[in-house]
Amino acid sequence: MLRVAVPNKGQLADPARDMLREAGYGRAATVRELVVLDPDNDVEFFFLRPKDIATYVGAGTVDIGITGRDMLLDSGADADELVSLGFGESAFRLAAPTSTARSARDLAGLRIATSYPGLLESFLEREGLDARVVRLEGAVENAVRLGVADAVADVVATGTTLRQAGLDIVGEPLLVSEAVLVRRRGAGADAAVDTFVRRLQGVMVARAYVLVDYDIRSEMVDRAVSVTPGFESPTISSLHDTAWVAVRAMVPRRDVHRAMDELYELGARGILVTDIHACRL
Repeated sequence: MLRVAVPNKGQLADPARDMLREAGYGRAATVRELVVLDPDNDVEFFFLRPKDIATYVGAGTVDIGITGRDMLLDSGADADELVSLGFGESAFRLAAPTSTARSARDLAGLRIATSYPGLLESFLEREGLDARVVRLEGAVENAVRLGVADAVADVVATGTTLRQAGLDIVGEPLLVSEAVLVRRRGAGADAAVDTFVRRLQGVMVARAYVLVDYDIRSEMVDRAVSVTPGFESPTISSLHDTAWVAVRAMVPRRDVHRAMDELYELGARGILVTDIHACRL
């Protein structure tokens, strides 16, 4: 039985459950318990603190897990990123009062508070910067105001909370993060893991694409196909009126309205867009 760790709280928890539901793991997506058995899919789900998931995976306690790239790298666990999942985007950034620093170099010799010491220490070592890391648990926005630090390093989505605390973002992100599927480093081939990964990848493709159907005159097919080339190649079917054909193609969701406009200008009619709920490519 495949053992999978899933976040039990935080910004990754609900999106992870949604993805599992769309991938056919309905029990994991709807039941809020510490452990959920899904006998239909031969999977056991463990709902754990997000920051601990990489540690459990690295120790071999569970086979794979969903966590953030930031938490994986901060943990130092014996685990690797298997596939990025396309949600939970954030960035690990430095912030300080306006007059303190304009770049990371200006923080040399100062105190930097963070709840991600592994990430910060790796950055400081990589850049050759000497700064004191102040380790905190949870939110660090008030560390400067309370006098325990001169700057902070935190994982943020927009940086709004840091600005509300009177801090300005310093320099570029130290790390760009998102939700990832992780597996123990050096683990051998496993058909159950491969199936799980294919299901999640199918969800990501289904979210990113839609099906577009339309009718168009035969002489315009080549131009229409250049607008909707499909994932591999579009499906073209004959109609009762031999002057027309029906075309079906996968189109990136973000481009669908532009494609519809171009198809209409080419004379396409009956243009329909359908959501894809699941797929295997």
